[in-house]
Amino acid sequence: METPPFSSKESRINRYKPIWRILLISNLALGAYMFAKARKKNSSAADNKPAKTGAEHGKSEIEADVSPAPVTTPSVYEEPPILPVVAKPPKILEPIPEDQQLELFNWILEEKRKIRPIDLEERKRIDEEKAVLKQFIRAKSLPRI
Repeated sequence: METPPFSSKESRINRYKPIWRILLISNLALGAYMFAKARKKNSSAADNKPAKTGAEHGKSEIEADVSPAPVTTPSVYEEPPILPVVAKPPKILEPIPEDQQLELFNWILEEKRKIRPIDLEERKRIDEEKAVLKQFIRAKSLPRI
């Protein structure tokens, strides 16, 4: 017997079944994890509340005195104090020699000359930067970097 050919919709459904199963399982697992975490938080918050005594529930004083053991409050978990992070002092680098600075400024100037400005404002900005670079190159002493 021949099986009837699947329509395109049925073949898509069959092709994507494993993906849908994985998505469904992962969603359920994530939901269960979130509910378990919320329940754990609620139960730990309830544990931290002081317990009620028998007299508060309407028992007489005699019944409250007959209780086998005194009610103790559970120990409260205290987080250790957070210590401030001590930042390391910045590493002091050696100054760049003047000849390398001059070489660097020349290279930057060459790169600025290669740039093709789009509008007049960008052209003015590039010209100003080139003028500053030229001043540094022509100066007798270079600023420390």
